[in-house]
Amino acid sequence: MSQSPHSDPPDTHTLHELDATQVHALLRARQAVLIDVREPGEFEAERIPGALLFPLSGFDPACLPTGGAKRIIFQCGTGRRSAQAGHRVLEAGAAEASHLAGGIRAWKEAGLPLTRFDPASGRVHHGHL
Repeated sequence: MSQSPHSDPPDTHTLHELDATQVHALLRARQAVLIDVREPGEFEAERIPGALLFPLSGFDPACLPTGGAKRIIFQCGTGRRSAQAGHRVLEAGAAEASHLAGGIRAWKEAGLPLTRFDPASGRVHHGHL
């Protein structure tokens, strides 16, 4: 007897990988909140404007805002830690989570705006690379 192709329920827990231009568009449209899961020193050195710091080292999905209209997108340096954060959210029961594929590295490669700290001058620079 053959099994029906619908015998197992579909996996409803999905981690969406968004590219830098998709994330940028969502942020500009005010449809997303960007959560940076890097450590404070990394965040201080350079960050995506508007990103909120929530390091993976102390990450608790229960502390994330819920019920809002904005999509939460996780971001890190290369995409590895943000994917881990997304998986933690899924394991905590969320139906879906999103992260910036390639992290801030992909954001920079796309030429998108950054906030950077210059340790030599002590100044914070905003804008494109």
